Amino acid sequence: MFHCRPKTNSRGGISRTCITFVLISWSFTANSITSAFNPVHVHTNNHRPPPPKLLNNSGLVLRRLDSVRLTTAINDDEGIHKSNVDKYLREPISNAASRFKAKPRTYLLIPCVAAMVGWLTNWLAVQMIFYPVKYRGLPIYRRNEVPLGLLGWQGIVPCKTRKMSETMVNMVTTQLLSVQEVFLRLDPSKIAELLAPEVSDIGQSVLDEVLPFKWLTKLPSAFFSGLPTKTKDLITFMNYRFLKQFTVAMQGNIDSLFNVRNCVVDQMMKDRHMLGDLFRKCGQKELDFLTNSGLWFGFMLGLIQMTVALFYDSPWTMSIGGGIVGYATNWLALKWIFEPVNPTKVGPFILQGQFLKRQKEVSAAFSDFFANKILTSEKMWHSILTDPETTPAFEKLFGDHLRKFTTSVTSGLGIRPEPEVFTLAVARAMKKLPEHVGVLHSYVDKKLKLQETLRISMENMSSAQFERVLHPIFEEDELTLVLAGAALGFGAGLIQQGLETGKLTIPSRKEIWQQSCKIRSRVASLSPTKMVLNGVKVASVIIGNGVNRLVSQNKNPINSEDSEDLPT
Repeated sequence: MFHCRPKTNSRGGISRTCITFVLISWSFTANSITSAFNPVHVHTNNHRPPPPKLLNNSGLVLRRLDSVRLTTAINDDEGIHKSNVDKYLREPISNAASRFKAKPRTYLLIPCVAAMVGWLTNWLAVQMIFYPVKYRGLPIYRRNEVPLGLLGWQGIVPCKTRKMSETMVNMVTTQLLSVQEVFLRLDPSKIAELLAPEVSDIGQSVLDEVLPFKWLTKLPSAFFSGLPTKTKDLITFMNYRFLKQFTVAMQGNIDSLFNVRNCVVDQMMKDRHMLGDLFRKCGQKELDFLTNSGLWFGFMLGLIQMTVALFYDSPWTMSIGGGIVGYATNWLALKWIFEPVNPTKVGPFILQGQFLKRQKEVSAAFSDFFANKILTSEKMWHSILTDPETTPAFEKLFGDHLRKFTTSVTSGLGIRPEPEVFTLAVARAMKKLPEHVGVLHSYVDKKLKLQETLRISMENMSSAQFERVLHPIFEEDELTLVLAGAALGFGAGLIQQGLETGKLTIPSRKEIWQQSCKIRSRVASLSPTKMVLNGVKVASVIIGNGVNRLVSQNKNPINSEDSEDLPT
């Protein structure tokens, strides 16, 4: 504060200069205070504004500074993000679009070719399973029961018929039926009734071969016809009892008389088409699915392949992608057929292998084929009478009962044949027996009920057990099938690669027509008459050259080496 002593003027009042100075000083002081604390409001008193107002204004300033910095940082981040989007998204999409516009036909052809490759590789895989039945190629080097040779191939099923047949027989005999239980269904009385008329024919044919003179062969029948009726009935009864007891003995020893494994495997090895026919009958729908699925599997994978080719500028994407398509289509189709083994719930869906869903249908087809074409009465009797492992046991059993029957008959008539005669008679009867057991086939097939037994047992199998019915044919060389598909797909992709790079060109319609016309004209020029005349002409030239050589040799019989030794 400024202080001054008031001065009075001549009139006795305060001086004007003093008043002016005081007013200026007060105004300056007030302005200084108000400007320091509040530049907007002007206070009319000398009191300082409250401190809280100063703090509020300082916070406002700090918040404004932070907002400015944050806005700047956000703008910087947006700029970086925008540059990344342009670099990693917009530019690749733009380049892919330009590539597609430049060659739309090439890129649209990729999924179509992939679909055809998928179908072709799967079709080829199915054919390789069953064909060729015999090895085709050069037998330079090849391991036993391996389809792939150094330069050749044999179908997987024909090549591994023995192994697959043994696996199938093991499944049938351990899980589907009991051989002894099945043969116990036969009625020995019915068997004896059917075979009784054949015994006399067998005996007569044996006598024709055993007896030395033809007139002796008529004596047994004449002797039998002259016997009393009661004696004839007794012999007939003894014959019936012999056949009945022999049938019971066979049922009790069927495991040693009949080898199911040999019966089935021998048939399969003799006709290697049979096992393939069985697998095709049971799994034809799965084989069709394996072939057709390659079409749409390949198309979907081809779309991925096309996308990769558009964004990745390398021609090798087509060939490598083709190999992947060929591999994946075979692998996916095989997995789809047999997996998952057990029903698996995924969301609202229940997933299970395609083959496993048809258990009842496959059971009916398998039992029908197996009972009517493999384990028939005719095939079983043929195995019993010809199998080297079981024939000796059957011959011994048959000989024992035949000897017992013959002894009981001849002893009553006072005749005792020598043991050698029995042995010879048994051997002859064994040879004649296959010609006479045909009367049993219809009854045995009907009574055994193999088809019904196999069907019911197979329907009751678990999913894991049923999966082994068909899956082994794919498991044996699944890797070979998949790799073959990959190789074929790679080749198709390589062709696409050549078309894209320009190393291969697709001929136009005009060029194709011109080439076909040339081929037709060449074929037309090769008429049979001209071919024969040309052949005769070539043959005459060859013959003429040979004649000329012979004539020249006859004119000069002395060789040049000998002529040098002659005296001049």
